[in-house]
Amino acid sequence: MTINPNSALSDALAQGRALKVISGLQNVHLPSVLKITRAAQQGGATWVDIAASPELVHQVRAEIDLPICVSAVDPQQLAAAVHAGATAAEIGNYDSFYASGRIFSPEEVLELTRQTRTLLPRTLLSVTVPHTLPLDQQAELAEKLEDLGADLIQTEGGTSAEPLHGGSLGLIEKAAPTLAAAYEISRAVSVPVICASGLSTVTVPMAIAAGASGVGVGKAINQLQDEVAMVAQVRALMEALTRPGIPVRV
Repeated sequence: MTINPNSALSDALAQGRALKVISGLQNVHLPSVLKITRAAQQGGATWVDIAASPELVHQVRAEIDLPICVSAVDPQQLAAAVHAGATAAEIGNYDSFYASGRIFSPEEVLELTRQTRTLLPRTLLSVTVPHTLPLDQQAELAEKLEDLGADLIQTEGGTSAEPLHGGSLGLIEKAAPTLAAAYEISRAVSVPVICASGLSTVTVPMAIAAGASGVGVGKAINQLQDEVAMVAQVRALMEALTRPGIPVRV
């Protein structure tokens, strides 16, 4: 599927200003998801990413007007959520699985992509490249995913980073793996790259400078308990993305 050139999402990706607010692949708690997605809209985010649940899609769609991406590692779940009204499907990301020892091989990611594209031939499809692979293999997998019809490639890596410092330096250390992946993958594929996992207001501009067309942010927003604070954080992230002087990949 070609991304609609007239859509707000397409424009934001083309300008390197797309912010995806992620509520969590395994977060199916409706009050939490609604709080996060409302904050995303009020804060000016480009789109939201929620668990692939038809019920969640219906409820979120009733609350906000932003495009909805649904995430899962099950093609059937993705298809059901898209048929319920989601705009896009995302295979991954995989951060929530690593603690239990679940690792995704290139072959599995490719097979999930084949199955999902068969079920959803015209749906905007994003696929996360596992950060457990060396960077050269991440880039190689991204190329194969593009050949299979992935419209977007997403990076990850925040769970593998162990910052040694506090403050801004620690935030940069936290984002280093996903920033490096964005740099390598964006030079290997022609489709837009979404840099996600471990990002903050300090590092989202770096993601765009590294070659990403947009960013995905979850924990920096959804770890906040107050919806007003969430809105403020989304606005801060958007301001960081739109700050003058950030180079945009052409």
